[in-house]
Amino acid sequence: MRYAAPALLLLAFLIPSLRAGEPRNGAPFVYPPPDQVRAAFLKLLDRPKVPADPRIVDTKPHAPGWVVEQLSIASEKKADGAVERVPMLIVRPEAPLKRLPAVIVLHGTGGAMRSQLGFMKELAARNLIGVAIDARYHGARAHGAKGASAYQEAIVRAWKARPDEALERPFYYDTCWDLWRVADYLESRPDVDGRRLGMIGFSMGGIQTWLAASVDERIRVAVPAIAVQSFRWSLDNEQWHGRARTIKAAHDQAAKDLGEQGINAKVCRALWDKIVPGIVDQFDCPSMLRLFAGRALLILNGTKDANCPYDGARLAIAAAERAFEDANARDKLKVMIADVGHQVTAEQRAAALEWLERWLVKE
Repeated sequence: MRYAAPALLLLAFLIPSLRAGEPRNGAPFVYPPPDQVRAAFLKLLDRPKVPADPRIVDTKPHAPGWVVEQLSIASEKKADGAVERVPMLIVRPEAPLKRLPAVIVLHGTGGAMRSQLGFMKELAARNLIGVAIDARYHGARAHGAKGASAYQEAIVRAWKARPDEALERPFYYDTCWDLWRVADYLESRPDVDGRRLGMIGFSMGGIQTWLAASVDERIRVAVPAIAVQSFRWSLDNEQWHGRARTIKAAHDQAAKDLGEQGINAKVCRALWDKIVPGIVDQFDCPSMLRLFAGRALLILNGTKDANCPYDGARLAIAAAERAFEDANARDKLKVMIADVGHQVTAEQRAAALEWLERWLVKE
């Protein structure tokens, strides 16, 4: 099916009756119950908490009555005793008169928190506090490396780690832990209404959004942008190429170590099973989106997005629709699909801002 670019459509009435996890050929994969999935994901990522120990770095004026605050918080103590800290930007009122809703804004692969300042300032215009972080091995956490090189190197190390070594999960999962700690910290701030937290992420940040926010019910509104897909479907249907390109160095290394001539579905499955265990079964997007039922969820995707193949995304969207119907919360789910590749259109961006304002400020 083709649409005139950049036409947008709501899929509530267009998604065919596909079963979540169903490959093009073969029996459908049956996901465990949502409560079981939530508990399993929290257990997989669990580690000892440390005090947030917030450290303010700088505060600068943004607009009349608003400032940009730069700080960091502690997230975890690593095996070598070092404390992992999360750099953070907050666009907030200079002298808050009351607690305001806050939205965590997440960048994509190779990006950094500062790239989200424009969106955060648009949130401020709607009386929402904007919060951005550097994902693991990005921005200030890349230790001087450019783009995604430090991130790629960390994922290669995770792939090559021996069973007796402490295993990092830099590909999505460790940043999910950071996001939960950010939510802890936001709840403690006198200017944030901890009952009204939202999250939006783009590309990699969108995947981290549907992973981290799905199991954390403190996140009342979520917007995964150019991120909804099915990792399992992409393997079953030879549509893994776009995802593999996002961390090509790790896939190349896995192919070499496995004695393969190049990257293929076998290589992808082996790599993903180790560095993001469960992503092709119970923690795949069609399973995780069910956990949002009853909270406000806006999904933004493109029909030509090779990183998030559309047919796999349709499976995830269909799973979400069934879950929201079962929860009698269909008004809290919205899907906007554009006839574009891996990008967010101006219409989708505007809809995201309106969605966050509607459910965090007006409702």
